[in-house]
Formats: sequence, C-alpha cells, structure tokens
Amino acid sequence: MLNRREMLKSTAALGVAAVAFPSYGQRTGRRKPITLQVTGTHVTLQEQIRLAAEADLGIKIEFSPGGSAAVLQKASTRPESFHVYEQWSNSIPILWQSRAIQPIDTNRIEHWSSINPLSKTGRLTPQSSAGRGDTPNSILYIQNDSTLGSDQSGQVSYLPYVHNVDSFGYDTRVIPAGEAYTEESWSWLLDERWKGKVAVVNEPTIGLFDLALAAQAKGVMEFDDIGDMTLSEIDTLFDYLVELQKTGHFSGVWGSVPESVSFMESGRVVIESMFSPGASALRSRGVPVRYAAPKEGYRAWHGVMCLSSACNEEEADAAYRYMNWWLSGRAGAIMARQGYYISIADKAREYLDTNEWGYWYDGKAAQGPILGTDGRVVATEGQFRNGGSYEERFKRIAVWNTVMTNYEHTLTRWGEFLSTQVSERG
Repeated sequence: MLNRREMLKSTAALGVAAVAFPSYGQRTGRRKPITLQVTGTHVTLQEQIRLAAEADLGIKIEFSPGGSAAVLQKASTRPESFHVYEQWSNSIPILWQSRAIQPIDTNRIEHWSSINPLSKTGRLTPQSSAGRGDTPNSILYIQNDSTLGSDQSGQVSYLPYVHNVDSFGYDTRVIPAGEAYTEESWSWLLDERWKGKVAVVNEPTIGLFDLALAAQAKGVMEFDDIGDMTLSEIDTLFDYLVELQKTGHFSGVWGSVPESVSFMESGRVVIESMFSPGASALRSRGVPVRYAAPKEGYRAWHGVMCLSSACNEEEADAAYRYMNWWLSGRAGAIMARQGYYISIADKAREYLDTNEWGYWYDGKAAQGPILGTDGRVVATEGQFRNGGSYEERFKRIAVWNTVMTNYEHTLTRWGEFLSTQVSERG
C-alpha cells in the first residue's frame, strides 16, 4: 500500500494539487432547495438511475458524467464542484490524500451490516482469490492516524456499492468464440492476427493491467507481483508495448463506455478492453460481442461512492439519503441488468424476476429474453452469461484496479505509449 509521501508524489504527477480541507459548514446560508451534484462516469450516472432516485427521494439530482481520468482530476482539485463522487476504488488514494473527500459515518448507512464480505474483507467467499493490488478492504477503513487500511472502524473512505470483474470483449463474427476459463486468454489482445483492430482503455490504473496480464499470458515477461510492479518490470513492459505500438498493432484507446461501443460497432476494432455495459449495449444492437472469461483470471474493481469534503450539513444529509437509496435494491437491480453486482444483493433481488436473477447472479440459462438497462434484448432463451455465476467470477481475481507504488513512473511511460506514432516499417 502507498505511503503518504509516495501518494502525494503520484497526485502531483496527475496535476492534482493538494487542497486545504474545507470546514464542514463551509457553504452555509443556502436558501433554495438543494440540487444534489453527483460526479462520476457513464457506468453509473445513467438517466434512469437519476429519475428513479429523484422520484423515490423527492430531491433534485444533477449528474455530471465523464471519462474516468477527467472526473478524478476535477474532483481531486475542486471538491466544491460535487456533493457525491462515484467511481472506482483506484481513485480513493488520490481523493483521500488531496482531502477532496470526508469520512463516511457507517452509523448513518442504514444497511451497513448487510454489505457483503467482498467489500469488508476483500473476498466474496473464503474460497475466493483475493487477487493482487488494492483489495477494496485495504483502502476502506479510516485508521486512528487518519490513513486508510483494513482494520475495521466506524468511519470509511467510501461507500461500497457496485463492483465487477472486467476482461475484454471480442466480435465472434471475426474471432471464433473460445471456451471460458480454458481457451479465452488475455494474450488475445496481443495476437498478431488482430493487428490494427485492438483497443485498450485509456487509464493507467486499469488499461495497464489489461496489457500486463496480456504480456504475461503471451509469455513476454513475468511479474513478481503484478499488483505492485518494480521500475524494471514497468520499463520492460512499456518497451515492449511501445515497439508494438510502432507496428500499428493498436487502433486506439477509449476513455468512456460509449466510446468503446463506437469502436466495436463501427468495425474499427474486433477486440478491446471492455466493461460489461459496453458489451451488453453492443449485443442489444446486434453486434455479437462475447465478454471473455480469461483463464488467467480477471481484473477486478470495486465502485466507490464518496462524500465531498466541501459539503455542509444540509448537503451531507442529502448525500447520505442518496447513498442509502443506492443500497435499497432498485439501483442494484438496474446495475444487474448491465452485468454489474451490488454489495447487498438480496435487496436487488427484490426488484429482479426469477429469470433475471438466475441469468445475472446464478449463471443459469435464460428462461426467456433478458433485457438490458435500455430495454433491448441482450440474451435469448437458452443462452448463458459467459463466465458463470457471481461466486464463480469472484473466485478468479488476478488483480484489482490499483494505484501502484511506482504509479508516477507508469504515468510517464503510459504517456509515451499513447504518443508513439506508427513507424514506416509498421
């Protein structure tokens, strides 16, 4: 886990300046009703979520979705620009060190005791692989010295809510479907047969691990700890990737789920890093995308919902209502329909029919059409979700989205990778 000095260096590398911790009542004297400002990505900031929350809570809510890097930089430097921040656990060290977020009191989370073990211990079941890198529990609890750690306390840095395991998607019209956990492999991202038709996510705490898993699976190199690479390992990996970039292997990088959908739908790529909502959206549009279950294991992530350090008491009250609403079931069911899980699954089950629960959570064959969040069919009768059940997936974590000790160096090399032009010989 990063110490304070290392994390502050990383924050500076992002262009994120440390800010003074605002007082709790900084913005007082508000006369008009609060409009809850929620910043995050397109993954969770969906219109049907906003409308459902407004209807149930009776408050005005405004969503500001964007690419992961952009929203993190904005939130880290301008805590007054949001009340609630939604993203992934790899953003927590930066948000906490920049003092952009304040502690969340678990006594104010109505169903805290029902949140599943994945968030609190790093494992969904005792038999599950914990995976390398920043497991969610390791950056969840606020310790006595105000650092983050795994020792349980009554204050947390984030509310654990949506989570999933990620891999890559591929177009089965071009790439023959492989068998889950035995044939599908991260190495496919580096297969010469797909040269010029490959994309990865533009995020050094996410896309880096997709490429590292691919390089390791292809036999290019081995990592002592893929969740905390050494400087030498990072350089060896990027030296290889830069040379590959020069040959035109990669078509590009994407920064948001809609962009990843566009890449595949347009035919620009046939295989790419992908999040589950992107794969579901493509299938609903008639593009036969298979979301891989790699034999080497998944890259896992945990969603975080954070409270701005600039919130006054009235704003914080609205934010807590919104956070509690997310764990009450309705939002969890919407997330299930795009292939994501929620930290209190039993609540979501109340809003899913038997067919939906069986398909998304139990890994059973669809008994009839399965609809995505947009109301379009994403699976037909008899189809299985590749990778199996919730528990089966979370047994196979290879690494979590992580801010590594040498994160600053990865930023430099990631920038070099992105800026490399295709050479004539490529």
